[in-house]
Amino acid sequence: MTAPLLTTTRFELWQPRVGDLVAHMALLADPEVTRYLAPTPPDPEKHMERLIRHAESWLQHGYGLFAVRPHGSEAMIASCGLFHSNRGFGKGFDDATEAGWIVARDWWGQGVAREVMEASLAWFEERHGPRRMVCMIEEGNLASERLAAALGFVAYDRKEPDAEDPVALNLYERQP
Repeated sequence: MTAPLLTTTRFELWQPRVGDLVAHMALLADPEVTRYLAPTPPDPEKHMERLIRHAESWLQHGYGLFAVRPHGSEAMIASCGLFHSNRGFGKGFDDATEAGWIVARDWWGQGVAREVMEASLAWFEERHGPRRMVCMIEEGNLASERLAAALGFVAYDRKEPDAEDPVALNLYERQP
């Protein structure tokens, strides 16, 4: 791919590329950025597995997370979009279209996730039609809860902490 798949007023949205590993690792290296995410060790193999999952969503389902770059820049400042997930914990979350957003701390408070997610949702619905979507937000992540509400997601359940995942996750859905 030699051009972004989508553009917004400020950003280019790219499908994952082979050269994104270093930028992806840099995005997730900041402990504040990953505060509400499952920890990702600074291991290139783990990051590559994550990028492969993103690419697989694109390959299998025709949609996935975007690498977000400011116009004309190679700097990846966010990973946002819709991807196909199968988390394996039920509660209406398995085999679903899932929304997700991760933004570099230098870009917090500037509306990056909202701008990109609005473009992603519009693109997805135009290409794939309206359908139920889900997202999960760790308890206490108020900024993501506000964004989810602004994007039309409403809370519908909760995943309690367990041995595999010791945090509470609030589950949200967006109906067509």
